[in-house]
Amino acid sequence: MVSTTPTPFDAATFCFCLAASKAARALARRYDEAFRPIGLTNGQFSILVGVALELPVGLGELADALGMDRTTLTAALKPLDRQGLVSITPDPKDARLRRLRLTERGKDVVAAALPIWAEVQAEVRARSDGIDVLGTLNRVSV
Repeated sequence: MVSTTPTPFDAATFCFCLAASKAARALARRYDEAFRPIGLTNGQFSILVGVALELPVGLGELADALGMDRTTLTAALKPLDRQGLVSITPDPKDARLRRLRLTERGKDVVAAALPIWAEVQAEVRARSDGIDVLGTLNRVSV
């Protein structure tokens, strides 16, 4: 427990932000490891899944849904576009906007990635001691 007057030890030991960052890095490495055989990173998987929902998804909407800024998403989409996993086209109603869709190859990659994702999810869930980790993360990330 943090003392009345916080110390550096308190900040290093009890900081929610530090613990969340450390956990995020560890989880990202674990998912990256798992996706490596199919040539994806965890970030690319998240983007592909967002596009796979097949809503009329634009860059701005997807960036918001993923908690990314638009420029970061635009940069992350370039290799997916080059690999033929997504198509980026002008919005038919507003040519300034871009719409995203999975290509057939992208759909195949998502289909191959989902069982890998499910395995890692099960590993993480098994280590969570019955705590609703996902619910807690969603509540504190608003």
